[in-house]
Amino acid sequence: MALESSSAPVGGVVFFERRELDQLMRLYGRMVAAGEWRDYGIAGLAESAVFSIFRHAAEAPLYRVEKRPALARKQGAWAVYGQGGQILKRGHELTQVLRVFEKGKFSVID
Repeated sequence: MALESSSAPVGGVVFFERRELDQLMRLYGRMVAAGEWRDYGIAGLAESAVFSIFRHAAEAPLYRVEKRPALARKQGAWAVYGQGGQILKRGHELTQVLRVFEKGKFSVID
């Protein structure tokens, strides 16, 4: 009997934990109140969980916050992507990664 990796999703789908969703929704609420964001989408996929942020629902997402457990021991399970697919922030902790949305903190990394 083979043991599954600890980063393998249970049931074949990665999703956010309650505290992670709480952090994402608090940020979303602040940005909606500031008039920056208008809609969001959540997806649980085989390799990642994605929180997409939209200015208008009919457009491509402005930002994507992704959780990829397979990268947790390497570059970090969390990443924020910009509209063009560029990585704005990557790390091991969601709180640290979400700091990219603080005023004046935007920079593209490779």
